[in-house]
Amino acid sequence: MSASDRLTDALYGVGWSTVKKLPEPVAVRLGRTIADLAWKQRGKGVQRLEANYARVVPDATPERLAELSRAGMRSYLRYWMESFRLPAWSAERVRTGFDPKDVHHLTDGLASGRGVILALPHLANWDLAGAWVTTALRTPFTTVAERLKPETLYDRFVAYREGLGMEVLPHSGGSAFGTLARRLRDGGLVCLVADRDLSASGVEVDFFGETARMPAGPALLAQQTGALLLPVTLWYDDSPVMKGRVHPPVAVPESGTRPEKTSLMTQALADAFASGIAEHPEDWHMLQRLWLADLDPAKGPS
Repeated sequence: MSASDRLTDALYGVGWSTVKKLPEPVAVRLGRTIADLAWKQRGKGVQRLEANYARVVPDATPERLAELSRAGMRSYLRYWMESFRLPAWSAERVRTGFDPKDVHHLTDGLASGRGVILALPHLANWDLAGAWVTTALRTPFTTVAERLKPETLYDRFVAYREGLGMEVLPHSGGSAFGTLARRLRDGGLVCLVADRDLSASGVEVDFFGETARMPAGPALLAQQTGALLLPVTLWYDDSPVMKGRVHPPVAVPESGTRPEKTSLMTQALADAFASGIAEHPEDWHMLQRLWLADLDPAKGPS
């Protein structure tokens, strides 16, 4: 393991061991302080976040984009402070920490026994939403995690999420899809963060007027298993309680080839994600390149 990998792992270890012991108001202030310092440094992540917001809010002035990126970093650090503290939260704190709308789409789907796929973008705190599902609804679920470097950091994330009641599969390795399909055929719940394609073989979608690529997995799983596909969006407000919405199901088209159906369904997911991101852009924690024009220097700015 390189020195930088050891440092990264150590910093996350300190976060989980120390931040969770802080009183909540202290953790909130610490997160905001770190966010403001990172924002002032204007590193690559902050610049990318601001560039992404420029597509979401195309008429924003430079001053407005700066405000958005500062709010975005504060939202991002709120996610981290909450995540570091989640293992120490009581069941009651988890239940009262999230207030989702239209949960009946999820509970009705689970009651039908057909299996449910929740697909969501990098909005607010998806780990808290997952902990709420396992705690408030008493429903375990399966998810997929990107393999991180160093391996010890990935192991920390897996242990953390398993501690919240999630079954975590590695994104790489090729066996995740089959396991997810089995869980769904058994009437289970699968939750996938699905606004960024990690395979470079995803589905092209129109996203805020430009082409991006999103993973085909949610749509393919719904077609192969008959599971219900539900988009979810999340956001913060000025309260300590995260808000969210379970959107109506994305239907499998009655006609067309599998690629055609997958394209239409993935576009429907992208549209649902865009609606939530447009309403709360500062809570979209996308500090990476997403649009094809940014991924391919020949097509646009690097």
